[in-house]
Amino acid sequence: MRTDQYQGHDYFDMDDLLSDEHKLVRETARAWVKKEMSPIIEEYFEKGTFPRQVIPGMADIGAFGPYIPEEYGGAGLDQISYGIIMQELERCDSGLRSTSSVQSSLVMYPIWKYGNEEQRKKYLPKLATGEHIGSFGLTEPDHGSNPGGMVTNFKDAGDHYVLNGAKMWISNSPFCDIAVVWAKNEEGRIHGLIVERGMEGFTTPETHGKWSLRASNTGELVFDNVKVPKENLLPNKSGLGAPLGCLDSARYGIAWGAIGAALDCYDSALRYSKERIQFGRPIAGFQLQQKKLAEMITEITKAQLLTFRLGQLRNEGRATSAQISMAKRNNVAMALDIAREARQIHGAMGITNEYPIMRHMMNLESVITYEGTHDIHLLITGLDITGESAFT
Repeated sequence: MRTDQYQGHDYFDMDDLLSDEHKLVRETARAWVKKEMSPIIEEYFEKGTFPRQVIPGMADIGAFGPYIPEEYGGAGLDQISYGIIMQELERCDSGLRSTSSVQSSLVMYPIWKYGNEEQRKKYLPKLATGEHIGSFGLTEPDHGSNPGGMVTNFKDAGDHYVLNGAKMWISNSPFCDIAVVWAKNEEGRIHGLIVERGMEGFTTPETHGKWSLRASNTGELVFDNVKVPKENLLPNKSGLGAPLGCLDSARYGIAWGAIGAALDCYDSALRYSKERIQFGRPIAGFQLQQKKLAEMITEITKAQLLTFRLGQLRNEGRATSAQISMAKRNNVAMALDIAREARQIHGAMGITNEYPIMRHMMNLESVITYEGTHDIHLLITGLDITGESAFT
């Protein structure tokens, strides 16, 4: 079993910018990851399933809705604390962070922001403790980057709605207790509905055969004339902007999380380069290896500065969707590049599960695509700086 020796890397003294609370949040999450997750992550990745027994522990460190107010069961933390938790989780595994960020940003966030008081009190406390796990239904088999083209729909049937359609590539779906589902009404307006496990006609088949995010359970949400009570409609926001607002929160978490994956790859590569002897000395002494390592920590540091500033803007309510897209796109691509370079430093050992490199690399191939593809985020920035849309 691999020992988790990670201590952190802070080349520009970013800790000076963190509060004592931020540092406590980080150390709490890091200690839990080292004790509970690092010893088992390779096993569950190979089995292709999420270790559901760790859900209470995730709740204990505030991984579910950390910024949700305490009155609804959240920790009432700021956006930088949320990012720090995502970074520590993804330092272990992107699938672990996915489970957390879906619960936080794609399930709890819309209920908190778009739901009414009754919905908040009914659902949020159980989601915060992990007693209930949620999923988010936006992507469809034929509508990914163009979610506005969705065909999932609901019709008014008097005292309830009738929901039909299907969603695909849904994290947590195989064992979710509720799903926040986005569908069109009879006028074609997009609304969010809370669909509960056990509603007749609601099924969640699991997706198998993944070579990425294997420690996260992925599946579908299928709705066959599902009767949804009218009180399960999220009343306070509709239109495509509603689910996109949730994605802003999730993408922000990914921007932090990807740094965690990059840090783990860098940490492993740096340590290995000092231990691996070739031509009579550690490979860390050779110029090309130093070039790789120096470029890694440079790119990580740039991402840390970018993301910390984004966190400040989120705390102030001033971060734009385009800024979040820039950070998500930059940081995931950075992490993927670092994973590939780290694999080369490890040589043949880099493809084994004795080191985390290939696992991170495979995971990041999904992260660079989900919650907005690498290309789509580029076009979001392009739209923002030119005022011209490339989507139509």
